[in-house]
Amino acid sequence: MNYDLTQGSIMKNLLKFAFPIMVGNMLQQLYNVVDTLIVGRYLGEHALAAVGSSYTLMVFVTSVILGLCMGSSAFFSMQFGARNYDRLEKGLFIAFLSIGAVSAVLNILVYAGMDFLLVFLKVPHEVAPLMEEYLVWIFAGIMAVFLYNFVANLLRAVGNSMVPLCFLGASAILNIVLDILFIRAFGWGVGGAAAATVLSQYLAGIGILLYYYVNYPQLRVHKENRRFDVGILKELAGLSSLTCLQQSIMNFGILMVQGLVNSFGPVVMAAFAAAVKIDSFAYAPVQDFGNAFSTYVAQNYGAGKEERIRQGMKDAVLGAFVFCLLITVIVVGFARPLMGLFIDSQSTETIAVGIGYLRIEGAFYFGIGLLFLFYGYYRAIHKPGISVVLTVISLGTRVVLAYVLSAVPSIGVKGIWAAVPIGWGLADLTGAAYYIIYRKKQGNFGD
Repeated sequence: MNYDLTQGSIMKNLLKFAFPIMVGNMLQQLYNVVDTLIVGRYLGEHALAAVGSSYTLMVFVTSVILGLCMGSSAFFSMQFGARNYDRLEKGLFIAFLSIGAVSAVLNILVYAGMDFLLVFLKVPHEVAPLMEEYLVWIFAGIMAVFLYNFVANLLRAVGNSMVPLCFLGASAILNIVLDILFIRAFGWGVGGAAAATVLSQYLAGIGILLYYYVNYPQLRVHKENRRFDVGILKELAGLSSLTCLQQSIMNFGILMVQGLVNSFGPVVMAAFAAAVKIDSFAYAPVQDFGNAFSTYVAQNYGAGKEERIRQGMKDAVLGAFVFCLLITVIVVGFARPLMGLFIDSQSTETIAVGIGYLRIEGAFYFGIGLLFLFYGYYRAIHKPGISVVLTVISLGTRVVLAYVLSAVPSIGVKGIWAAVPIGWGLADLTGAAYYIIYRKKQGNFGD
């Protein structure tokens, strides 16, 4: 179903559009969680540490692709909102070829630099062979990540968030089945876990591409639009490059933190791997709500409906607050049993480290929820540079404080956890201040 977000009830349509995106990402997070759970339970803490560090690295690499796809999606939404279908087709042609080329180059670079990456991440010698085995397989899925995210963002840009959910759901189920088959039945270890993920990614990527081609003939690029338009290329580059930069900075900061975590040894690595999966699963819906909000803003921005954008921001902030409050209560209150899902009860030290992480992060989820709304808003109104600034503030604070605080003996690894919500808070204050200034300049700042 396609949603025209420029008309009708704001919150009702926004939630209807956002819900499939939220469920889809939760499914994706779920199979990442199951992946981690199976590895942790059946292959041990060293394997869990290897997969956890590999996941952080893979997220950083694919963040370039995701950022480019998200930036292009803002362009698609604007053209769809303005009913300018010729520019939409030209943008599709340019974006697909450009992002596809970047993805291919990235794929070559990560294989060529694998040894360097292991050294950069300070991977302990007892974990390094397992991590290398996992990466050899998981990097084979980069082009599948490109295919799925490009088409999924296109469909969401024109108001269809349900189809990407269906393909992601099928991929998630397949990944879980293959995980059990490859790890437990075939005994393929961490390589089997990675192979299961890659095969599932290609199912989603190729499947959604075929669906788009068959079911959206009106969005196929006609022959006359299969050419490079310098103006559109510059516009796409302006939106996509900054969104890509934002995503890359955010995940590079996380990667640097992962390196710091690795320096504390396999116990902290394993605890971090499990706790981050719980953390990511917990706030994934509010992240996707921010992405859905970005589509809402972009469509209304293209249609020139400033008042709907202003009211939509109010509704979105309230919705994010209610959801984050609920998730905070669950994660903080059930930190111990949640960690127990991944770690054997005998590993008391690892569980204790993970509980410390979850209780610090979980208490401040609204900070990241609000930040996701600002990211989506500024990306949609042609100001992705502000999102980059907010990311630099958030991640810069996190990285610097993590290294400074963790070096204090009495604080140690807890300093890494505490740096995160501080970074969120500073970025939120900056985003809110600029929002007020911008709305006043536009003459649309309400009560």
